This record gives sequence, C-alpha cells and structure tokens, in this order.
Amino acid sequence: MDQPGSAIVVGVGPERGLGAALATYFAEKGLHVFIVGRSEEKLNHVVQLIQKVGGAATSIIADVTVEQDVAQCFGVLRERGDVIRVAAYNVDSNISAPFLQTDVKTFTTLWQQNCLGAFLFAKEIMAIMQTQQQGTVFFTGATGSLRAKPPFTAFASAKAGLRALAQGLAREFSPRGVHVVHTVIDGVIDGDRARSQFPEYVEAKGQEGLLQLEDIVQTYWAIHQQPRSAWTHELDLRSFKEPF
Repeated sequence: MDQPGSAIVVGVGPERGLGAALATYFAEKGLHVFIVGRSEEKLNHVVQLIQKVGGAATSIIADVTVEQDVAQCFGVLRERGDVIRVAAYNVDSNISAPFLQTDVKTFTTLWQQNCLGAFLFAKEIMAIMQTQQQGTVFFTGATGSLRAKPPFTAFASAKAGLRALAQGLAREFSPRGVHVVHTVIDGVIDGDRARSQFPEYVEAKGQEGLLQLEDIVQTYWAIHQQPRSAWTHELDLRSFKEPF
C-alpha cells in the first residue's frame, strides 16, 4: 500500500480457513488487520501467525449477531484512527436439514449469522467508509446465494438475503466512493473444515477439484485494487472442475 491503513475481517476461525487467509494476506500487504470471531483460541493463533511473518493484527472476540458486540468491535477500530482500506464479512454458517425437519431455531440462527450480522456490520463500516470516501467491502456468498437446493433451503434463503443487502449497499454507497463486492464461492474450499467434516468428498474431488485459499485471497485483493471506472460488484469463483 502507498499509505498505511487497516483492514477488518469478520468470521475468522481455523488457520486453514478463508477468514484467516484473508487476514494474513491483508497483513502481508502492510495493513493492520483486525480479526473478529467467537473463539479466542483461534483468533490468538491467527494473530501469532501474522506476527510471525512481520504483520500486525488485533483480535476482537465478538458475536456479530449482537448489536452491542458489533458496536464495541468498531469502537476499537475508531480508537486506532486508521483509514480502513478493506473490510470482509466472511461468516459462513451452514446447517443441513430437509425443509420439513427445519425448525424455527435453525432457520433463525442461519439468518442471524449469514444476514443479520452482515446488516449490523454494514451499518458500522458504511458509516466509516462514506466519510473516508474510499474503501472496499466484501461479502462472501455461496452457491446458495443464487439458487436453493435441498437440504440447504434455510441456508440459501439467508445467503440470498445477504446478496440483496450487498446489492442495495452497492447502489447506495458506490457513488460515495465505497466499493461493495459480493463474491459467490461456488464450490468447496480446500481448508480445515472440509477436510475434517467430509474427507471422502475432498478425496473424490481430486487434485485441483477444490478452491484453493491462496487463489481466492489473491482474487479478493485484485478486486480491491480495481480503478473506480471499472468496478466489479459481483463475481463467482469455482474450480475449473466444478460443474455449474
């Protein structure tokens, strides 16, 4: 970066996960990265990894579905006083359930984590970035953002809501200098969660059948660097082997 600044990544979990990968990459680019999640142990581990390679990071424990937590989180950012160059809402909570077995609690939880949290996050980050008249905000979506497929109907409805939120924000805040991006991750990411939860699927996809973290984060950064005359709002990412 030509100038110093900060980044914030919400939804940071395991070391081999998209949130941690984004945070590490942004730190490599010289930004002070605020990483937000619910697990103190995982956050501290990612901070140590970033610091080990010379980067700077601050962990913030927060439940982004709770308005007070989100406000306190952004209070930490405001206290530092940096220009926030890039922000990412990367919460991706999913529960598999056939529709008639989906209860109100499951449906509500998925909506809160994937959509309501993004709304609370957006209220804070847009207020900052419209004042700055600059910055990039990423919302990480999924295949379900575009089409619902059982047994993930509840998840898809939440991700579709996230997509609509991102569209509205882009139309309102792009003229104010804020680049709003919705990314559709169409496939499975080669990370800790996939390898621990469904290793047989990972094995069946074979070499280069999964999305690689390093490649995803490079794409995010390339979008962040786009000139204002040619901004991308929505893009989809998938392995070349992935059917669509």
